[in-house]
Amino acid sequence: MEVRITDQLAIDDSEISLGYIQSSGPGGQNINKVATAVQLRFDVRRSPSLPDDVRLRLERLAGKRLSADGVLTIEAHRYRTQEHNRQDAIARLIAMIRKA
Repeated sequence: MEVRITDQLAIDDSEISLGYIQSSGPGGQNINKVATAVQLRFDVRRSPSLPDDVRLRLERLAGKRLSADGVLTIEAHRYRTQEHNRQDAIARLIAMIRKA
């Protein structure tokens, strides 16, 4: 499977790591028991899918979300379900790469 960025660019699912964490803040009685927030990790520097110019612009665009070793982290916790937060995190990654 792949994540389509543009007609010419796609990244393989295996390049994206998804972890589930507990959301913070208000949200009802289950909020402290259910891990609904999503933490997406994408290794910008080692991605074979990104052209060099896009990689460099994405690194600058990522700012503090980029670790010292080049891993971009996006946390999504807008929604109450893992699935919606997963879709939100992937959509935000796609938007960032398109902008780069």
